[in-house]
Amino acid sequence: MGKRINTQFKPRNKWVREMVQGDPQIASTLDVTRDQLKLQTPTHSLCTVCKGGKMLCGKTSCPLMARLGAFSKLFQSVKGTEIDGSSPPGVFVGRFGYPYVQIGPLTPTYHGNTEILDAPEQWFGKSIDEIIGYRSQLIRGMTPVNVRKPWKAGRLLDKTRELSLAEHYVETELKLLRRPTKRLYMNDDVQPIGPTAPMENLNIGYIRWNTHMEKAHYDTDLKAAPATVKLFDEGIPISNIMKAFSMGSFGVEKNRRLVPTRWSITAVDDLLGKHLTKKVKDYPLLNQFEVYESDYIGNRFEVMLVPDA
Repeated sequence: MGKRINTQFKPRNKWVREMVQGDPQIASTLDVTRDQLKLQTPTHSLCTVCKGGKMLCGKTSCPLMARLGAFSKLFQSVKGTEIDGSSPPGVFVGRFGYPYVQIGPLTPTYHGNTEILDAPEQWFGKSIDEIIGYRSQLIRGMTPVNVRKPWKAGRLLDKTRELSLAEHYVETELKLLRRPTKRLYMNDDVQPIGPTAPMENLNIGYIRWNTHMEKAHYDTDLKAAPATVKLFDEGIPISNIMKAFSMGSFGVEKNRRLVPTRWSITAVDDLLGKHLTKKVKDYPLLNQFEVYESDYIGNRFEVMLVPDA
């Protein structure tokens, strides 16, 4: 076990040392302080008992260990408060404190085609470790916004919205108020996300908006629901629609609002689910029962087709 684990973490966080003692590579590379990596443990959690070693959750590998390894690599690439990289593009709208929420871009610390880091459609077939690695590389800059008065956020909001409409990765420079920090939850069901920090300034390079989303954005008489369905039918990835939806890029102009990312995912899924259900009703009847199943990284899907109206 690396010496730094013993010196950087106080006794109250000793479970981190217990987690990494079986992985010398993580122990030797983890070089962060308690201010950078904040630890939070639910009162009742298998993770608290397991600590990454007993596999009590039934998984073949520990998601928490994968996150810790990803964070250790990321923190080594963060130098000070300036982040320079290619955003996938990615944006995030928080929900805590609504209607006063935190918004901002997501970007890694390197350049190139980073689209896969925030494109769930491309993750099917990937391992849990790979997916955690993608998500953990994205650093989130934050700025406070009142969703009912978004114009007060000014340029930072405008730049973030531009990112949500882009169809390719965008060169991004973030100036943060302090070094990014990460809160690591001892819960394998929490969606992984990279470290965060308040944002002072945001600059983006050349950006090309998706033609279809640009048209929907400037059509201020088109409601958000039909705009979402139309974009889906035109082949726009659902994750791209969700990003723009969360930034209030669609809908009748006077009704446009920022929507927390978690809520926008639910809203878009619901709209498209109802849209596809209408199509299914037009399919010919079956003459037999059919059952299909899929099992992927802990998610089991069972689909039954019934010969009835």
